[in-house]
Amino acid sequence: MLWRCSEIDGYQIAARDGAIGSVDDMLFDEARWTVRWLVVDTGHWLAGRRVLLPPAALGHPDIEARSFPVDLTRQQVEESPPYASDRPVSRQIETGLYDFYGWSPYWTADFMPPLGYLSGGIGAGFLSMPERGEPVSADAAGDKPVAASVAPREHPDPALFSIGDTTGHGIRASDGDIGHVEDFLVEEEGWRVRYMIVDTRNWLAGRKVLISPQWISAVDWPERRVHVELTRHAIETSPEFDPARPLARDYEDALHGHYGKAGYWPRD
Repeated sequence: MLWRCSEIDGYQIAARDGAIGSVDDMLFDEARWTVRWLVVDTGHWLAGRRVLLPPAALGHPDIEARSFPVDLTRQQVEESPPYASDRPVSRQIETGLYDFYGWSPYWTADFMPPLGYLSGGIGAGFLSMPERGEPVSADAAGDKPVAASVAPREHPDPALFSIGDTTGHGIRASDGDIGHVEDFLVEEEGWRVRYMIVDTRNWLAGRKVLISPQWISAVDWPERRVHVELTRHAIETSPEFDPARPLARDYEDALHGHYGKAGYWPRD
């Protein structure tokens, strides 16, 4: 099953002893375009504080109630490390969260290779990356930040980006602009981003199409532009996406066949 990320926004997170807030955003790993964290706004309960929860911690959603159960207590969430949206989420921060909750981190069992435009290693295929400040931590007195230790780490800091911030990025085909990112389709199992929903209204009178992250050639984050290894004509003539209808496998077959790309699903 594929979910629209915009539909997940606002879902309540239900702890064992009551609601703790609602989904406000999602952070995905650019190397694999997989959602790694849900940003949960705790609202008035914790004075607008936001916290991070990994999708793997969520139970099966209640679609009618628009909520996800989570096997935590409100006290655990209240005592968890806060999320500062103005700072990059470093591996140190991620490790602290997993240690706090006693969960296994996603990178210990993540053998999925990076996407093609990053297959040469972290940084390959980027047009440019936003500056990422050195991680900081509070000193013992808690009154001023000090630089975190720069000990070698087995797992480098991730390149995590916001779904909300990435919405609106322009799409640049191999021969020109063709639209902008309107939404994302994420797979329920594993939370992999399978498609970007692209609105082409400035070129094709509101026609919406799907483009897979697998077809990206580069991302220019400061310029808010996604470059894809497809021509404008190929995108213009691709099967049109109807957001009002569930995404069927025969549509995906036609889409991938149109571009001459292999599907992500297993074949018989």
